[in-house]
Amino acid sequence: MLSLKDLKKLDRDDLLDLVGLETRRTTAEATLPALGIFAAGLLVGVGVGLLLADKPGTQLRGDLRTRLQGGQDKLVGAINNARGTETQQGAGSTVPPGSRTT
Repeated sequence: MLSLKDLKKLDRDDLLDLVGLETRRTTAEATLPALGIFAAGLLVGVGVGLLLADKPGTQLRGDLRTRLQGGQDKLVGAINNARGTETQQGAGSTVPPGSRTT
C-alpha cells in the first residue's frame, strides 16, 4: 500500500498507471517526429544526389531551369486549352507563358 508521502510524489501518469490507464497521444505528438525524419531523409537524398550528379553545377542548374520552364509552359498551355473549351472565347483568353493566373 502507498503511504501519504508516496501519494504526494505521484504525478498524473503515475496515477493513471495505478488505475491501468495511460495518457492519450495527440496527433501532433505522432506526426511531428515523422515529418522531421522525412525532412531529414529528403535533405540527405538531395545532398547525395547532387554529390553523385554527372554534370557540373552550372550545367545541372541550367538543365533544371529549362525543364521547369518547359513544365510551366505545358501547364499554361493546358490552362489555356481548358479555358478555351470551357468558355468558348477563343484566342482572346490565352495566358502568355510565364505570367500568373488568378
